[in-house]
Amino acid sequence: MVPKGQTASLLEPPGPSRNSCRYILISPVKDEEKYVEATLRSVAAQTLRPHRWVIVDDGSRDSTPEILRRYAEKYDWIQVVRVEGRAARQPGSGVIGAYAVGYELVAADDFDFVVKLDCDLDLPPNYFEQLCQKFQQDESLGIASGAYLEQWNGSWVPIEMPAYHAAGAAKMVRKKCYADIGGFVAARGWDTVDEIRAANKGWKTRHFEELPFRHLKNEGSGIGSRRTNMMHGEIYYLTGGGGLFFLLKLLHRFYHGRPYLIGGAAMLWGYLRCWITRRPRLVGDSEARLYRQMLNRRIWDGVSGKFRRTLQRREA
Repeated sequence: MVPKGQTASLLEPPGPSRNSCRYILISPVKDEEKYVEATLRSVAAQTLRPHRWVIVDDGSRDSTPEILRRYAEKYDWIQVVRVEGRAARQPGSGVIGAYAVGYELVAADDFDFVVKLDCDLDLPPNYFEQLCQKFQQDESLGIASGAYLEQWNGSWVPIEMPAYHAAGAAKMVRKKCYADIGGFVAARGWDTVDEIRAANKGWKTRHFEELPFRHLKNEGSGIGSRRTNMMHGEIYYLTGGGGLFFLLKLLHRFYHGRPYLIGGAAMLWGYLRCWITRRPRLVGDSEARLYRQMLNRRIWDGVSGKFRRTLQRREA
């Protein structure tokens, strides 16, 4: 399929052939008139075009539907689905609920990878071509993304992520891996649960720092920093994280969080609220043990790395 009014010869992208990496994009979107066109333009400019892009408009009340309509009329591989009557969308359950509507439409298609793509991003033209090459180079790679940048004090700054984490905003998943993990869980922490389950099934998960993309709306800006920190505490409980790492995480958030001290307190309350009510975790016992091992490895790697740097400074 090609954009209306243009010929295939002008649009055939370089790099991997279309048959070697057939990927489908699914984008939940709600009230993103400020950013959605940047995402639409950057996907339209990809050197390796998606096989199909389903955008689920989760009841937008701004000009988002009109922007989506214009692009769907121009490109026949873009499909817009409108969902009405849903409550205000929340991080996690609402986003993945809208995503699930889109996935039902493509589940029977012939594709190699599925991508959950937010509509507040600016992607480089070769983002998906490069990601496809990473997957082709490693058959055990199940979930991957680039690394995202956010704007702070006028500069685009890379957001630190653990090595095994793929950014939920532009995450590509191999179809076999997606089936193995049972898809995305419709809950806060879905983009941690999928990685735990994938690792438990023997898949690799990671992000690639050499593939940066811009996140135009900083994390938490939609719900506020206090609620974002509470959500992080809740997610930590639901994914079965261990006590030592959480203590270190709290100390860091108390002193470096936004706002000062309150960020750590909000995260602690988010965790305790789940613990007090004994909310069911999103992972099984073996998956929780694996996650704690992953977190403990991060502690060890951080300590040993700092020790090596100290020795190198002394030797210099």
